Amino acid sequence: MKDNKAVSKLFLIITVVYVTCLLLSNLVAGKMWAVTSNITLPAAVILFPITYIFGDIFTEVYGFKNARIIIWLGFACSFFAVGVYMITVGLPHPDFWTNQEAYATVLGTTPRVAAASFIGYLFGEFSNSMVLSKLKVMTGGKKLWVRTILSTLVGEGFDSVIFVTISFWGTMENATLLQMIFFQYLFKVCYEIIFTPATYAIVNWIKRKEEMDTFDYNVKYRIV
Repeated sequence: MKDNKAVSKLFLIITVVYVTCLLLSNLVAGKMWAVTSNITLPAAVILFPITYIFGDIFTEVYGFKNARIIIWLGFACSFFAVGVYMITVGLPHPDFWTNQEAYATVLGTTPRVAAASFIGYLFGEFSNSMVLSKLKVMTGGKKLWVRTILSTLVGEGFDSVIFVTISFWGTMENATLLQMIFFQYLFKVCYEIIFTPATYAIVNWIKRKEEMDTFDYNVKYRIV
């Protein structure tokens, strides 16, 4: 994307990896991870935070407008995947096939959880990208680590609160709900902090390869 118009091979590669991580996160979200006897997290937390790192890369290198396209692309692919899962689970199966229940357990989802996932994703990814973009202009492109961590604090906060609340409100004690939100949020933020050196290295490498470093001056922060 050296001329800010043509789509580079590197941009396409990053996009494919981003969407792949997002789809895999949704696929494994049904598996519960017993971190301790008192702390349980969805298995998706081992992969989903990577999508925020990629979101940081898109916004930092290519700017908010390009990041916005990728966020909507990820949403569309996730929506399509969930639709396919629900259709295939609902297809009639022969009597000799005994794996229907297991198949439905892994790929099936409820409209409530699907809605929670989609809404949390949009609020989280867009707020993350907007905050990072705005902070880059305010800091003159300095202190990337501050910008990535602060944007993650906001984005992951929205995602964790929205997803857990919509998915589980009324199905458990409020204290348990708040505990789930807190530990999921804490894990994601720590994930981002630990991977900050890798984010620095990748961002700087892509900037050199693409010969670009976008600043979103006078950008209107809208989602469409």
